[in-house]
Amino acid sequence: MESTDGEKLPSVSSLVTVFEDSRTPGAAPRVRGPGDTQHPQGLRPPLSPGPWEMPPAEQAPISRPRTVSRSYLNSLKDKLSSGAWRRSCQPGTQPESGPQEPEEKRIVRELLETEQAYVGRLHLLDQVFFQELLREARSSKAFPEDVVRLIFSNISSIYQFHAQFFLPELQRRLEDWTATPRIGDVIQKLAPFLKMYGEYVKNFDRAAELLAAWAEKSPPFQEVIARIQSSEASGSLTLQHHLLEPVQRIPRYELLLREYVRKLPPAAADRPDARGALDVISAAAQHSNAAIAEMERLQDLWAVYQRLGLDDDIVDPSNALLREGPVLKISSRRRDPMERYLFLFNNMLLYCVPRVLQVGAHFQVRTRIDVAGMKVRPLPDSEFPHSFLVSGRQRTLELQARSQEEMISWMQACQAAVDHIERRNETFKAAAQGPEGDAQEQELQSEELGLRAPQWVRDKMVTMCMRCQEPFNALTRRRHHCRACGYVVCARCSDYRAELQYDRGQLHRVCAACYTFLTGRVLPEEREDRRRGILQKGAAAGPDGSVMSGFLQLLGDRWGRNSSRSWCVIPRDDPLVLYVYAAPQDVRALTTIPLLGYQVTAGPQGDPRAFQLQQSGQLFTFRAETEELRGRWVEAVGRVAGGEIPEAPDPAVLSD
Repeated sequence: MESTDGEKLPSVSSLVTVFEDSRTPGAAPRVRGPGDTQHPQGLRPPLSPGPWEMPPAEQAPISRPRTVSRSYLNSLKDKLSSGAWRRSCQPGTQPESGPQEPEEKRIVRELLETEQAYVGRLHLLDQVFFQELLREARSSKAFPEDVVRLIFSNISSIYQFHAQFFLPELQRRLEDWTATPRIGDVIQKLAPFLKMYGEYVKNFDRAAELLAAWAEKSPPFQEVIARIQSSEASGSLTLQHHLLEPVQRIPRYELLLREYVRKLPPAAADRPDARGALDVISAAAQHSNAAIAEMERLQDLWAVYQRLGLDDDIVDPSNALLREGPVLKISSRRRDPMERYLFLFNNMLLYCVPRVLQVGAHFQVRTRIDVAGMKVRPLPDSEFPHSFLVSGRQRTLELQARSQEEMISWMQACQAAVDHIERRNETFKAAAQGPEGDAQEQELQSEELGLRAPQWVRDKMVTMCMRCQEPFNALTRRRHHCRACGYVVCARCSDYRAELQYDRGQLHRVCAACYTFLTGRVLPEEREDRRRGILQKGAAAGPDGSVMSGFLQLLGDRWGRNSSRSWCVIPRDDPLVLYVYAAPQDVRALTTIPLLGYQVTAGPQGDPRAFQLQQSGQLFTFRAETEELRGRWVEAVGRVAGGEIPEAPDPAVLSD
């Protein structure tokens, strides 16, 4: 199709050439001289030469440079992300051009009129704001040219596309509407180039921040913007308003074209092309929406990294934050849990400590645990309710949530991240641990020793070395942890070092048994093999390994003194004996009581939690932690004292 002056319209191939020449985002177009400025056919120049120049001094109103408000920029972002700007662009707001004009033509006319106004705004952005700021940057050196190019992104390419291709095609079709009543083919041909808006939209928020920052720090920068904003061509609108218009334009096309398809007669020849054009426009709108979502995700991720101190080994734009929040860390050495903060990403869990003086970063990263290979399970601990275990290759953490719902939420989020990693890597999930009561073993499997950080046994759970059974004391036999199995051992039993793969092969303190397993070196045998004593029996804390177990306080020994609470166990493999331990993980009991023949009676008057064992002048008084536990102990001890040997539990019941 030829124009009225005999010149041919630019073809799609020439359109591709234009975009190949302006592929660099924010590249300044060729600055045209006053004599060679061109405008699309049929389009009045939106600005006469220099309409933004200040009027003469005697006519110029007194005005101060406008400051850029950060709250205004935040409102623009809220408006952009909330979708309110879509609802404000509903079609049908233009007045009717004539009573007999078809509905579809009225929509095309509205599309053309809004396109003419839009190209005028693009001309203002590209040829006035952009060029004037570039000229000022080159002459005064008050601000960098790159800042200007980043603010305006690829606005030059967008302006050339609409001014030289899209708008002239719409004008021709409306002028020849009687002969060619269609626009679907034109839009379908040119709409794929609207995907270039994704780059502009993605850069919009960063451009707004740069604009606000340099308007505050550079008076020449602010002076140029204020001079152009005060001109008639700017329409009393700020540069921020003009920069927002390209973001709003694609949804406007989609709404108008959808209305155009709806108004077309069923037998209209343009219906197939119009539907195809609508699909392409909708794809471009989704591309812009995806760019907005990606921009917001990267902004939120960057804000998290700033709170973490921007460590090089954790900053990665491909990460996704899944959950964050405070938890309590159960210490193996301290009695009270400590406040900590977790950040769960799609590929790692960051264990952080809040900074007291929040200068810059708000948190300090203590440990990074890779999600790949991580395991999570609840911890049935009466002393620390709502606790759960996170076991990774780098470290194992015992954590406590504030409520049962929060604990479940954390466990589900961690497990979902693990499952996603395993599906992505096309690996099979590890065998399930079974019910909560079946997953209480703390010792690592032998094939995992040294490859995964162990769960440390808490100091207060043992009173003697878990290898040599010698009691601990504060001076000559202190507590140490084996970094391979997590046992609490003495210095003599942990005077070895071995390379641990979960810590990049670093040497760490390990016990003798782990040293032999990890290194293959056989240690010299002890000078004498001590026979296993009657009290050398590990405390069976699990419900499947004991008839009854729990804390009891022994009241009144032979000297009338009350002892601290002890861990008492009736083992299933020795059900006629009550073993009394100083701590739940001890491997040697303090004393044993053969229960056969003892009578179980109520405790001293006024103490509903106490009960007594009596036989031939022997009297033991115990106090349980609750009345309910006291009843269970009385029932279990009474059955054993009467000679009833409890049966082994049904495996089917345990696995239920």
